[in-house]
Amino acid sequence: MDTVPNNLTHHFLVAMPHMADPHFARTLTYIAEHNAQGALGVIVNRPLDMTLGTLFERVELRLDAQNFITQPVYFGGPVQTDRGFVLHRPSGDWHSTLRVNEEVGLTSSRDILQSIGKEGEPHDVLVSLGFAAWTAGQLEQELADNAWLTIPADMSIIFGMPPEARLAAAVHKLGIDLTQISEVAGHA
Repeated sequence: MDTVPNNLTHHFLVAMPHMADPHFARTLTYIAEHNAQGALGVIVNRPLDMTLGTLFERVELRLDAQNFITQPVYFGGPVQTDRGFVLHRPSGDWHSTLRVNEEVGLTSSRDILQSIGKEGEPHDVLVSLGFAAWTAGQLEQELADNAWLTIPADMSIIFGMPPEARLAAAVHKLGIDLTQISEVAGHA
């Protein structure tokens, strides 16, 4: 894997208030991979009007783990919105997993859903439809254009907070209030 300066793997992207793209306005995105070929991640604060119970019915899988039935499914981004992606910890050993680090993985294979349904494992999961992707240099240009703030990821924000609190909690780690940031980008 070709590395990039300022690698943002395992970081959050916070959409700046002037973000015009409706897919990303007011979002918190977890970056699972960032290298010279581009970046990919999932939006972690935009639940859909769908639960895991409903998703499991649609893909014809049993969901015996009762604590997952009402958990929301998320809009993970505008790419491949017909496919499911599971952000989870521990990273485990699944058929198709992008291992972010020793703690976190992003899996797109059915075997993880089967495990969630039967065994309730992994316990910490965020299931999304779709993901976010940037081509080589695109994310770097968006950062130069002040489209995003970056913050080292804190998994307790994703797995320990309701979706509506995640963006503010991440920004709070920087010691700022998004409502106080100008919608006009500038450079010093």
